Amino acid sequence: MHFAIPGDLATPSGGYGYDRALIAHLPAQGWRARVLALPGGFPMPDRAAMAAAAAAFAALPDGAVVLADGLAFGVLDAVAQAHAARLRLVALVHHPLADETGVDAATAARLTRSERSALATARAVVCTSQVTADRLVAGFGVAADRITVAVPGTAAPAHPAPGRGDPPTILSVGSLTRRKGHDVLIAALAALADLSWRARIVGPAPDPTVAAALAAQIAAAGLQGRITLAGPVADAGAEYAGADIFALASRHEGFGMAYAEALAHGLPVVATRVGPVAGFVPADAGGLVAPDDAPALAAALGALLRDPATRRRAAVAAARAGAALPGWDDTAARVARVLDGVMS
Repeated sequence: MHFAIPGDLATPSGGYGYDRALIAHLPAQGWRARVLALPGGFPMPDRAAMAAAAAAFAALPDGAVVLADGLAFGVLDAVAQAHAARLRLVALVHHPLADETGVDAATAARLTRSERSALATARAVVCTSQVTADRLVAGFGVAADRITVAVPGTAAPAHPAPGRGDPPTILSVGSLTRRKGHDVLIAALAALADLSWRARIVGPAPDPTVAAALAAQIAAAGLQGRITLAGPVADAGAEYAGADIFALASRHEGFGMAYAEALAHGLPVVATRVGPVAGFVPADAGGLVAPDDAPALAAALGALLRDPATRRRAAVAAARAGAALPGWDDTAARVARVLDGVMS
């Protein structure tokens, strides 16, 4: 199987993490993934990137199975149409491109048109959540029987977090983008400045302007010594293991892999009710609030910070929910069945 992936596969994000996990776990299901490297810049590629992607698809042999990451596939409609008859195309959709936070109306309309056209060429579609699957049926004309939901697995066994940080460490994992809502988290933490805590926001900064704005917000609140913008890390597992509470104020999620990893590590989780998150993060694991509601986020975090017993109970509930999540072998098995199907 040729796995078409744009940009740097090592990028520390949920989408790329999903791709890496599939590459690692599909061989046990009888499939070896050969990475078809596409240029960076997707989903807003320049002409050179589009030409290189077109050439990469053209070089594939007739009958090849191609699993294409939606970050690129959604704008490769012309390429997909040119090769749909000779290649076995399978689309992997984390969430529709037009749903990214901050996309203007004209761009969203263009992305919707191109992604709808590209998906029409795919023999099958893999989605990372039922919410995304429903979105593709309702808004992109994809028949439900062409879609398989393969939710992300988790890498760690569930176990209660010790919760013995002094002060407690609040961890947030996600790229420094508007969609991840780190500005809302910082506002909530500013309202809790009288309590004892420290916070680490872990993730790459694809948009320097967002990163600069977050740093300025932290400085304006006088929290430079308490909130660390840690950047990307080689071992996110160590971050989860060293934390006491997980909090992420996402405005939109295709699934929410960071929330799932936090549950798997037995961390109390304060989450936003976006996408499928409320479907697998139970309220008793820490708290579920509306997006862009800093006071509600502060209230949920404050309850955990003020009472260690509440924090311990939330950790037990989180570990219980984490134990119910699938592993990556389960995810890979579902994707492998899709690949088997397009060969028949």
